[in-house]
Amino acid sequence: MPTVSNSSGSTPFSSITPPPVGGPGPWRCTREQYRKFCEAGFFQEKRYQLIRGEIIDMGDQSPRHFSMVDLAVEVLKAAFGLGFFVRNSGPLGFDDSQPEPDVAVVRGSRLDYLTTHPDSALLAVEVSLTTLAYDLTTKAELYATANIPEYWVLDLEGKELHVFRDPAKLPTGLEAVASSTHMTFHSGESVTPLHATNAVKVSEMLH
Repeated sequence: MPTVSNSSGSTPFSSITPPPVGGPGPWRCTREQYRKFCEAGFFQEKRYQLIRGEIIDMGDQSPRHFSMVDLAVEVLKAAFGLGFFVRNSGPLGFDDSQPEPDVAVVRGSRLDYLTTHPDSALLAVEVSLTTLAYDLTTKAELYATANIPEYWVLDLEGKELHVFRDPAKLPTGLEAVASSTHMTFHSGESVTPLHATNAVKVSEMLH
């Protein structure tokens, strides 16, 4: 059975951890500035994302990470079927952020997004090889704040699938948002995405 916890427990869903990069500090900009930098070819050598107004170096993508992302795309295509577009590392546009989840499931087809990136998703997935702490905290809060109903973190090293659902404001008096449900699945178990028809075997995505 999956392990289940909620935001009132000890798991720090809303805590912020530094991104897995070195250097003296972040480079801040707006989404419009970031878009112009991308169009000018500034970010061709490495993978960058705009997270809360900061340009984050996401590091190089290893062959294993690339292959597991590609595999997750195929598995989720089978789970969702027709009427959904399973995006591979495509940007999502939020107020002050433009993350690129490893996988995102949106309604419609790729032809619906020829002129603009989606501003939300039914499911966002991060495949974690070296960024687990960042994906479980900063990215989890980011997607919850954007009201994405479901967020998965595939922990390749720990052989676990973390499933976050039910974004809600935290009872802190601040504008903090976190997923109120956090379930952990292991090899041998299955999970059905909220908006999908078919279940996914966890073992199919963890290699």
